[in-house]
Amino acid sequence: MLDAFPIDRSSTTDKVVTALRDQLFEGRLSPGTPLREAELATAFGVGRSTVREALRTLVAENLLTRLPNRGVVVRGLDPAELEDLQRARHVLEAGAVSSARAEHLPALGAALAAYEAAVSSGRPELVNAAHIGFHQALVGLAGSQRLSELEATLLNDLRLALAVAEREADDTEEQLAAHRQLHALVAGGDTAAALAELAVHLHQHEDAPA
Repeated sequence: MLDAFPIDRSSTTDKVVTALRDQLFEGRLSPGTPLREAELATAFGVGRSTVREALRTLVAENLLTRLPNRGVVVRGLDPAELEDLQRARHVLEAGAVSSARAEHLPALGAALAAYEAAVSSGRPELVNAAHIGFHQALVGLAGSQRLSELEATLLNDLRLALAVAEREADDTEEQLAAHRQLHALVAGGDTAAALAELAVHLHQHEDAPA
């Protein structure tokens, strides 16, 4: 259920979009949750026209979807879509690990440090963002802007599912340890072991993003 989140009446549609997006990325709104204009207008203390425009923006960002006879709901992924996204990620991330360039390793180390700090904070929304950042940096090892853009698209599609998973997770430390291990193998130049670790990591989470 949407938390009450009143905002200044002078706020623009952009601020409503940001407030809603934050709740989505914090995992407070599960996939399939209906978002009704009247309820949102009351929760945010704004007019329905402002809410309508905000919802239109989030639908365009592929974070919400408009269903016949149901209105706007939080977008979800069915098992087949999730499996397909994970397979696509594996192709991209494994390819990047195989062709990793040494000059991009510091960025992966920085992404791991950010992930560690996020886990220490205990805030799921920060863990979500840092987790995504690590995998983005992993593809960044290839030094290809196009590959990085493809990964960003895949991760954006997964971000809502990740937000819910991070909020409900009880294995955050184990996940962090797995990413530390992957970083150590890549940084140590053990490509074969890194690819094996990546395959295990993604295969274990085919039914939930990781």
